[in-house]
Amino acid sequence: MTDFKHFIDGEFVSSSSGKTFEKRRPTDNAVIGHIAEGGRLEIDSAVRAARAALAGPWGRLSTEERTDLLQAVAAEITRRFDDFVAAEMADTGQPKSMMEHGFIPRGAANFKVFAEVVKNVPTESFRTPTPDGAGALNYAIRVPKGVIGVICPWNAPFLLMTWKVAPALACGNTVVVKPSEETPATASLLGEVMNAAGVPAGVYNVVHGFGPESAGEFLTRHRDVDAITFTGETRTGAAIMKVAADGLRDVSFELGGKNAGIVFADCDFDAAIEGIGRSTFLNCGQVCLGTERLYVERPLYEKFVAALQRRAERLKPGDPADKATTLGPLISQEHRKKVLSYYAKAKEEGATIVTGGGVPELPGALAAGSWVEPTIWTGLPETAAVVREEIFGPCCHIAPFDREEDAIRMANDTPYGLSTTIWTRDLSRAHRVAAKVDVGITWVNSWFLRDLRTPFGGSKQSGIGREGGVHSLEFYTELRNVCVKL
Repeated sequence: MTDFKHFIDGEFVSSSSGKTFEKRRPTDNAVIGHIAEGGRLEIDSAVRAARAALAGPWGRLSTEERTDLLQAVAAEITRRFDDFVAAEMADTGQPKSMMEHGFIPRGAANFKVFAEVVKNVPTESFRTPTPDGAGALNYAIRVPKGVIGVICPWNAPFLLMTWKVAPALACGNTVVVKPSEETPATASLLGEVMNAAGVPAGVYNVVHGFGPESAGEFLTRHRDVDAITFTGETRTGAAIMKVAADGLRDVSFELGGKNAGIVFADCDFDAAIEGIGRSTFLNCGQVCLGTERLYVERPLYEKFVAALQRRAERLKPGDPADKATTLGPLISQEHRKKVLSYYAKAKEEGATIVTGGGVPELPGALAAGSWVEPTIWTGLPETAAVVREEIFGPCCHIAPFDREEDAIRMANDTPYGLSTTIWTRDLSRAHRVAAKVDVGITWVNSWFLRDLRTPFGGSKQSGIGREGGVHSLEFYTELRNVCVKL
């Protein structure tokens, strides 16, 4: 059993109320620890520590000194790589191979990349004419925004948390992190790393808890929090935005999605099946960039459905430490109820269930875990709930199309606009379609291929703002202009 405490001002502390809640392992629903439930007092302490660090040693560091510390953080994450893998496996239940080759390395990479970005970004300067002919010099400087509230999801907790923390610290801010109540481990472990790397106390703080009337709400309402970055549901983002309006504080949101994949008949078929298989089933479908709607050109449709079915049926749920395991569970029993409700709804609405639609049989203690079957549907209209609403599970609906414009229309017929993936050998078509799909990121003949220097974010109800590379600096810094009369 593990006790997960808050990390405030460089120390691990319990809640003043003494309140805790259970941490259950998704693979077998066993209680594996207790998490301190933070409230207003813990948020106040964390924000005060973060504010003090800004005025203290952290705020006095040069850019080079600060980025050297972040490189040390990345090195310490790498040194404790196995600890992070084990912590994330316990929290999420996802296969060890996925943690080792993707999610944990990306966490370390976030610190490395943003440490370099801030050292290599220029600002503007202008020579301005004046009536006396002497002129003036205008130049811009970037300064930290202040204390950043970081609210993280549970689906890729370490990757998505460091995606926000790394640029925030690189720009000279301090942070108060509220991890998901489902995944406390790696945020806490990063506190140990910060201390080992020599990051000053108060720069990185973690308060565990829930959302409404708990740590999440108290963090977003705190008037000494200068900006809020959030990844999660669109409804929660809208609620945070209303709160952030009090004080006119900046927000950066990555929200929900109902992402489409468009597969043309001239695609590299094997590559498309492999790519769509990953985008639909990776992390048990709990990926904000995943594909839940597929549109396949009619000549390829039946062959594609059959091949994706075979791929889904090869996935093997089981112990995440077993090398043979290729599918993990959903994050919780509660989320499984939601996903299974959509499985039932698809059946009620008349879907053809190509594969899945239920719960797999697993041996022993694993039978109590949050498992669902990878599921493929066909035959539903575009108005069906499972075609319209985000499910966040290992499932997709596949529909045929005849014309390019039909595929674009159906892909755009959603309130969301996070990502899409296009599969074709015709690069002219790829460029043409990519320009017309209303999303923040489009992959052509690939998926989840990320260059951390590029802009990332969603359109419509999938988010506000862009992060990544220099675009992160637009959120995590303020630009000031200095005008010098010559």
